[in-house]
Amino acid sequence: MTSYFISDLHLEPEHPAMTEGFLALLQRLHGEEALYILGDFFEVWMGDDFENDFVRTVKDGLKALSDSGTQVFLMPGNRDFLLGDLFCQQTGAQMLEDPTTVTLNGEAVLLMHGDSLCTQDVEYMKIRQMFRNPAWQQEFLAKPLEERIAFARYVRAESQSDQKMKSNDIMDVTPEEVVRCMTGAGVRTLIHGHTHRPDDHHWQENDQSLRRIVLGDWSDTGGWLIRADEQGIRLESFDF
Repeated sequence: MTSYFISDLHLEPEHPAMTEGFLALLQRLHGEEALYILGDFFEVWMGDDFENDFVRTVKDGLKALSDSGTQVFLMPGNRDFLLGDLFCQQTGAQMLEDPTTVTLNGEAVLLMHGDSLCTQDVEYMKIRQMFRNPAWQQEFLAKPLEERIAFARYVRAESQSDQKMKSNDIMDVTPEEVVRCMTGAGVRTLIHGHTHRPDDHHWQENDQSLRRIVLGDWSDTGGWLIRADEQGIRLESFDF
């Protein structure tokens, strides 16, 4: 049986080809072991009470996959950190903490979205701490949906502006933080997304062979996934 890992789809109604590609992938995964979605599944998520045809279509696809016997795991990212219990109930997904350790072919593997590894981006880390605070989330979710959506538009515009001003190094992971997290979890393999820099990194640290596999972001023509089976763990790109 095979487990699959994806992240950074940034699904939104404005990109129907990407949504169709995702739904087609779900069809192919019916009956497989598991699908892990490691954050930024949606471009934005302002609460589980948000509903439209696009959201219902995505939910239906996930529910059909879950009903086929495939386990669906969902880890919130920096764009969709407000995904909650209701969404999981409606789709059959199971929420994952960030970070989470799983066992693949007898090996402990650390799963993260990846934004917490970008510690050089001090400004973002402060914002992340606020957004992930349960008290802030509870207060925010109590606001009217229209107000939350307006806030999301503002934050998105600010984020896009900030990214143009920041160097690529600041927005990438901090190597020392990667090693710290892997050492703390007692693993030699890490899977994450967030940076949109797909790659399979291998290096030596304290006489140990370490591996960091980075998922890529999706487009209107294709995406990235990690396939884990008895043959190993492999990063792959694919076209819709």
